[in-house]
Amino acid sequence: MKTFYTSDLHIGHAWAAETRGYPSTESQDADLARRWDRTVGAKDQVWVLGDISIGGKKNELAALNWLSARNGTKHLVTGNHDGCHPMRSRAAKWQAEYLLHAFSSVQQTAVHKITGHRVWLSHFPFRHDPNGDHTEENRFEEWRVPDTGQWLIHGHTHAETRVRGRQLHVGVDAHHFTPVPQTWIADQIHHAGFDKPIESSL
Repeated sequence: MKTFYTSDLHIGHAWAAETRGYPSTESQDADLARRWDRTVGAKDQVWVLGDISIGGKKNELAALNWLSARNGTKHLVTGNHDGCHPMRSRAAKWQAEYLLHAFSSVQQTAVHKITGHRVWLSHFPFRHDPNGDHTEENRFEEWRVPDTGQWLIHGHTHAETRVRGRQLHVGVDAHHFTPVPQTWIADQIHHAGFDKPIESSL
């Protein structure tokens, strides 16, 4: 069993498809499906760090159906476009839908232990990160985790940049529209010279 990470699929989202150079949302969604299924095995796990669609009932249900057809066991760390993010007034209702149709778990943030390090998972980069959004100003600061010296795996920025300090971007726009193996995360920590775990009381 292998573990993968990805973010910002934006299934059915016309703006995302156009920005990524696809002629249509259908071609984007089909290409993302091919890349996912040739990378992820049936017994693997994939952590999706938010924004499965643009949001809205029709779009979210279509994205959930797309995800249910993909290989592997899926877990969601919610993004700002997901109806089950706790910022949404109907989050509890949507969480039930996400769990019913596609995901084995849904949470706002998570922590994984990778090469001895506690690594945070969030849709967003660190709080107050000056380059933490794809807009002029950071949005949703109240939902971002603070930088206390830990590593962070995130999405949201839609940038092609993969590594900024201890922030590792796993959005599809930075990784050839393909889920990222956990071995890549471990390699970044190793090459950064942080082979020994960061001491933490958490």
